Amino acid sequence: MSEQSRCPYKGPAEKSSPPSRCPVMNCEEKGVNPLNMMPKENQNPSPGQPFSLSTERMVSSIPKAVVKENEDPHWVYPSPQMFWNAMLRKGWRWKDDQISAEDMNNIVNIHNANNEAAWMEVLKWEAMHYKTCQTPRLRSFSGNATNYSPRARFRHWLGYELPFDRHDWIVDRCGRDVRYIIDYYDSEKIDRDYKFALLDVRPALDSISAFRDRLKVAWLRWRFPSPVPKPSSSSSSHHK
Repeated sequence: MSEQSRCPYKGPAEKSSPPSRCPVMNCEEKGVNPLNMMPKENQNPSPGQPFSLSTERMVSSIPKAVVKENEDPHWVYPSPQMFWNAMLRKGWRWKDDQISAEDMNNIVNIHNANNEAAWMEVLKWEAMHYKTCQTPRLRSFSGNATNYSPRARFRHWLGYELPFDRHDWIVDRCGRDVRYIIDYYDSEKIDRDYKFALLDVRPALDSISAFRDRLKVAWLRWRFPSPVPKPSSSSSSHHK
């Protein structure tokens, strides 16, 4: 499996790499939720599963744009069992990899940490619109690891590696939907907070407002290279 499509986790050197694909769902699949591109929750162990996995789900810090009755107002991450089932649906076979329950827990922790980091980067961009919207919320998200953004392709042309994954997030800016592109690059190491990927987060150039934001940030980075933190940094850098 190519570097671009594998899940962001590297186990100990003596083990073969864990699942080679992240559970990105196709919206044409039956029963897929269009907001998160995931099928109906499945917390049941798969047939022949070699070990039990936790069904506990962590609540994120990312607020939902649409909250149904009796729902948590924040997005909830999948459990290790849900992650396992999702990878099986996409064709992964656990017998091909030496993987443990601890590996699955690490994969989920990395997934969660990357999403939290991505949201923090989104909020840095959204801070430029604080006067008009103090409560941006995530409406939906989708992933397409091999649909490289123009920015990722340009960086690759310059000699940099391609991202191993890409997400598009739709953020509700108090009634206005804004699309963000998030490119995930391999950082080659995992810190104690499970931050693995370098993120390149930026608003997609879908509007004049997004173009202005990108231009302003580019100028600030050039004018103040040290004092001004990049919205695509903090163990991140971002896309389109």
